[in-house]
This record gives sequence, structure tokens and C-alpha cells, in this order.
Amino acid sequence: MIGSLALATLRTRKAAFAGSFLALLCAAALVAACGVLLETGLRGGVPTERYAGTPVVVSADQNLHWTKHKKGKTKVKSKPLTERAWLDASVTERLRPVPGIAAVVPEVVFPATVLAPGHAPAWGHAWDSARLTPYTLREGRPPAAPNEVVLASHTGTRVGEVVTVQATGVPTRYRVVGMASGGPPSVFFSAAEARRLAGHEGKVTAIGVLPRPGTDVDALTRAVTVAVSGTGAKVYTGKERGTLEFRDATRARVMLVSLGGALGGTALLVAVLVVVGTFALSIQQRRREIAVLRAVAATPRQVRAMIGREALAVGLLASVPGAFAGLGIAFWLRSRFVDLGALPEALSLSLSPFPLIVAVATTTAAAWTAARLSSRRTARIRPTEAMADAAVEPVRTGVARTVAGLVALAGYVVLLVVLRGLDTEAAASPVTFLTVVVAAVAVALLGPWLTRAASALAAVPLRLSRGPGFLAAANTRAGARGLSSVVTPLVLAVAMTGTILFVQSTLGHAANEQARQGTTAEYALTGVAGVPRQAAEAAREVPGVGGVTEVVRTTLRVGQDKYPAQGITSPHGTLDLGVREGSLGHLTTGTVALSTTAAAHRNAKVGDAVTVTMGDGVKVTSRLVAVYERGLGFGDVTLPYDLVAAHVDRPLASTVLIRAEPSAHAGLERVVRDVPGLRLVDGDSVRARPADAAEANLVAMGLIIAFTAISLVNTLAMATGDRSRELAALRLAGATRRQVLRMLRWETLVLVATGVAVGTAVAFATLSSFAAGMVGTPLPYAPPLACLGIVAVVTVLALAATALPARVVLRANPADVVRARA
Repeated sequence: MIGSLALATLRTRKAAFAGSFLALLCAAALVAACGVLLETGLRGGVPTERYAGTPVVVSADQNLHWTKHKKGKTKVKSKPLTERAWLDASVTERLRPVPGIAAVVPEVVFPATVLAPGHAPAWGHAWDSARLTPYTLREGRPPAAPNEVVLASHTGTRVGEVVTVQATGVPTRYRVVGMASGGPPSVFFSAAEARRLAGHEGKVTAIGVLPRPGTDVDALTRAVTVAVSGTGAKVYTGKERGTLEFRDATRARVMLVSLGGALGGTALLVAVLVVVGTFALSIQQRRREIAVLRAVAATPRQVRAMIGREALAVGLLASVPGAFAGLGIAFWLRSRFVDLGALPEALSLSLSPFPLIVAVATTTAAAWTAARLSSRRTARIRPTEAMADAAVEPVRTGVARTVAGLVALAGYVVLLVVLRGLDTEAAASPVTFLTVVVAAVAVALLGPWLTRAASALAAVPLRLSRGPGFLAAANTRAGARGLSSVVTPLVLAVAMTGTILFVQSTLGHAANEQARQGTTAEYALTGVAGVPRQAAEAAREVPGVGGVTEVVRTTLRVGQDKYPAQGITSPHGTLDLGVREGSLGHLTTGTVALSTTAAAHRNAKVGDAVTVTMGDGVKVTSRLVAVYERGLGFGDVTLPYDLVAAHVDRPLASTVLIRAEPSAHAGLERVVRDVPGLRLVDGDSVRARPADAAEANLVAMGLIIAFTAISLVNTLAMATGDRSRELAALRLAGATRRQVLRMLRWETLVLVATGVAVGTAVAFATLSSFAAGMVGTPLPYAPPLACLGIVAVVTVLALAATALPARVVLRANPADVVRARA
């Protein structure tokens, strides 16, 4: 009986459920897209290319491990290294006696870029390791002399040509003696030249194990594992070879887990909030119908059951196509992440039914929960009061709703306090968005009070205008409870959009300001593949040059905390990191400088011993000689250049800062002309830029902005469409279409002003706490034009969402509308 009544209601009131359907469809799409990203982070893999020809590869462990003891339990936690870990070459000798091995092939990998049009940055290898793919010569011969190379690319370079290659030293000219095919673009050198360029004496990147024909690979893997036991080596087989080759894919997977979880959680919270508001508005529009059911003896339980089944039906109808739409969104997100460099091209999405099932289940559950919550008051009305309650909107706001709103408001204040104490982006960002959602919950619950207050403030100026303004003031005052469901998406749209956009602008502006204030050099050298040491030495010899600082960047850990870091030679007046304690003049071998944030996390003071885990996993204990303020602009850890360069994949300086007189410009230009691939820029051109992960976060969170915009339009359109009888009565009373539209425009502007004011207050308070913790100042950076743009877009969307349905409603004969809704 209840089920058939619910289905009949859906068939006859399609328009009433259209808004809920759209909100649930968008929610399912967001949840499914986040689920695909999360699953890719957990289970995604990359195809093996470089090591496709060898089933067993031995390399150093590319993960950092530490043990945590808690409540009598031991847990091992692992994180991928940010730089490549190298393996002792002596492991090769351990493998040669293993039965079933046909060949043991050591491999070295180092950056090698051909400085010519059409050649992208690539990796260099010894030709002896080409069979690990395997590469095959399609033309020419293998390199034999130190000045010979084989290219594996399709750029039009011919055998016999001379090319300039930027590897780990000064750019050098090599003769192309062969062209290879069979794997990714690479540059192959003779074995001796490759070892020289790799620079890790007695170390190898990996060791390929080629089995004899007929050898069981699983048995060989076990034997190899036993042979390398105790050396710190790890054996890679199957899909693991791809993760060893594309190490950035492992880091990208970790980013996807974090991003997918954070975005999915935020999306689900926003979706529940939006869906609750949509169903509340939908049920409010059906007060008369539900009142009739109560008057004919329907029990509260039956009413709630009917509404719950309606929600389940709408949830299923909306979530299934929404979940499949989420797959398209996931593919779009991946393409954008690849374009930003946050994901490697080789990492494809992992697809399974689980994200779709989760999206359908959570969205349907959200619909059912929202409907049950929204129907509580209506279902409890006594039958004798039902029709009267439907005819007149209640003036008082329920005590339970008010108390819940005050609790949510208190939770928002607590989160603001917590947020002020967080000084790392990984910790602060999730709390930031949760804070906005909790504030939106408080607004949704306290909406009638806010709307009444806004109506009282707007009543005076509106009454000074003619009829439409007076009617708008009366309507907003009388319909405060119903209009509160419209204020919530307005507040959410402004607060969420402002927070998402200005979190990044606040961090980016602070980093750029620190970089601008701390970069005191007049010039800088940059290169396509880095700046070689020889160029820095040549710049030091130019008359008028007062100081040259080489800078190489990496990411490392102090304890378990990960920080961006830099290695520098002596600052010589080129850098001012804002030292608070100690001196960077003492930054020599065996020393380290930390930002105030990193030093506070470790409770470290000048003179203390600090253990740093380099990007390749090597632990170094250094003496703290300086604590500085400008960590956002330059990284939280500063070490001697040579130490960092020895533990990164690309050891060349990313930038060389130069303190010089204007007269030195000509000499520096000569240095640039003598070294291919270099460029001379002024000091003002060296700026901190947002990381790819931050841009990826912004792209992903943009979906939340789009969802809130859709919910705003959806809610306003539903609210306007429900007023057909009221608008028709105004027309019968003599109001013209233009006057009615002007009245609606005034009402919408009052609501927009309320939403913008409250949303701006929420965003500012949240961003202020975020900035206080992350930047050290309570003033966030919000470009005025961007703020005006948000207000303008929200206002245009609100006016359009009101005016378009109203014009449709006003086309009908007002007498027919009144009779139909009576």
C-alpha cells in the first residue's frame, strides 16, 4: 500500500522531484569519480617498458619504512622515497652463481637530454643494459668510444650527426652512431662513459636477471631473494617492475589516495547537506498533500515510510546514471592531472564496479536519510491540525532545530581554533573544508533566524520603494522559514568557492612574497636540464660579480615529516632566508638550517643534532646552525649543495643566483653563449610557484564549486516554481507581469545579500584561521577582482534561476493556476 502510494506520487509529481533527482545525480557522479581516483591510488599500476625484457629485477628498496608502537601493537608504515635509491654494485656478484640465470645485467640511470628541437628530457643508460627492454638497433652500431651515443627516439636525428647532450655535467658533443627502437626515448652511452656520468661510484640503479630458457621464473625469484638477503636489495617481478621504472607513479598514487579520500569526503558531506535542503524544500511544497494524508488517518510512521520509499526510488533512479557519469569525470580529471604533471602518462585509471556500487549505495542512503530528516516535523502533526498547518507556514522554529544549529555553530568555532594551530598543508587543508561544511550545517539549521534578521534589515529600504519592493519585504518576512532553504545553498556556494580559491592564493601569495623578499640577487642562470657547475664557476670569474649561489631542490624527511628542501652553496648576498637564530654563513659540511615550522616540530634549537632522511633514503645527522622564517618561499630545510646533489636524481642546479653590478651583464651573457641550453634572467623572474599537487587539488575541488552552483540554481528554481499559486493570485489582484518579476528580483537580491554576507563571513573566518596557522598572519590573500567575480556569478545565477521559472509560470492563465492549486 505504502509502496504503491509512493510510486504513484512519483508518477504524478515528477516536477516536484526533479530538483532532488538532479542533486542526487550530481552527488553520485562526484562520489563515483572520487572512488575511481581512490581505487587507482590503492590498486593502480603502470605497464612495464624499460624492464619488459627481464622478468626479475633487483634494486634498492624504493620505500622508507618506520615502526610505530601503540597500545602494545607494532605497525610498520611505508612511504615512497622522493629520489631514487641506489644499490651497491657488489650485489651483482652474489647473483652470478644462482642456478638458472643466463645473464646478470647491471643498469645505471641518469638524466640525459639532447639539446636540440624536438628532444624531450630523457634518461641515459649504458648500451650493455639495452637488452633489459630489449632495444634493438634499427640503424648503425653500438657506442664504443666515450664520445659516441645511440639514440632511441623518433625526432629525425640521423646516424653520423653530432648532438649536444646535457647529462650531469657540462653539455658535451657526441656523435650519433646508431638509432634504436623498442622502448621509451633514451640516450645510450658506452659502459665507461655511462658510469662516469651517473656519478655513483660502486653503485647501480638496478640489476636485471635474465633466466635461461625453460627456467621456472617463480623458483628463480625465490633463489634470487635468498641470494640478496641482508644487502638491503628488493626483488621486483610482474607489475612491480613498472613501479620501479616509473617511480613518480608511486608518488602519484599516494597523492590520489589522499586527494580521492579528501575530495570524496568533502563531496559526500556537501552532497548530504544539499540533498537535505532539496528534500526539505520538496516536502515543504507537498505540505497540503501530506496534511490530507494525516487528516484521513495516516500515521506518522506511514507518512515517513512513504517519503522514505519515494527517496529510495529517486535515489536509485538518479544515482545509477550519476555513477556512470562519474566515470567520465574521473577520466577528465586524469587528463587534467597529466597535463599539470601531477600524474605520469603511464598511470591509467583502475576501473572496477566498486566505485559505482559505493556511489549508488551512499547516494541512495543520503537520499533516504535526507527525506526522513526533512519529514520529521510534518509527519508528527496531529490529524486535526494538519490542514491548518499546511495552510499557514509555522512562525516558530523548532527548539530541537535551534539547539542543533547552536551545536553546529559551536563545532564550527572549535574547528576554527583547531585550524589556527595547524601549520602544514597536509593537516590544514582537510580541516579547512570540513570547517566550511560544518558552518553550512549551522546556517541550514539556523536559516529561519538568519532570514528573519535579513528581512528586518532589508524591510526599511524596500518599503521606501513602490509596490514590488513593499511586497518583497512582506514576503521575505512572512516566508522566512521557507526562504531559509534557499539561503543555505547561497551561503555554501560563496563560502566553499571562496575557501577553495583563496586557500591556494593565500599560500601562493605568501610563498611568492617570501621568495621576492628573500631573493636579493640581480641575475639568475636557468637551464633546460639544469645549470652545470662549470657555468657557475665561469660566472664567478666575471668582473663585477659579487656572489654566486647554486640551488638544487628536493623533498626529504625530518623524522616522519616530509618537507620541501634546498641545497645551496654559500649565499654571498644572493639569498636572505630571514634568519632568526644562528647564521647561514656557518652552513658547511655536516650542518643544516631549518625553517621555524620544521624546527618547532622537532623542538630543535641551534647547536642540536638533527637527523635528516634524504630523498634517496640515506640518513644524515647534521648540526643545526640556523633557523629561518621564509620556509614557504625556499623550503623548510636548507643543506649544503654538495650533500643534496649527491642524493637526488637530477644533481644539476635548478637555478644559479648571481649578485652582480650592471657592468657584469655583458660578461654573464658570454657565459650563457658558451654553455648551450642556458638562459640569463633578472632576479625578479625567480619566483616560488604553486606545486603541481596544489594545482591538482584546485582542479579537483573545482568540482565541488560546480556542484554548489548547480545546487544553488536547482534550489532557487524549485522554490520559484512552487509559488505559481501565489504569483497567479497577485496577477488576479491587478499586479502586472513586470511588477511581479520586479518583486521576485528584489526578494532574490535580499536573499543573495544575506547569502553573500554570511558566506563571506564564514569564508573569511575560515581563511583567517588557515592563514594564521600556515602563514603566520590572520589576513588571507583574496584578490579583489576574484571576490567581486564570485559575488557577480552568484548574483547572476540566482537572478536567472528565479526569473526564468517565473516567466514560465506567469505565461499561464492566473485563474486556471489558482483553481488547479486549490
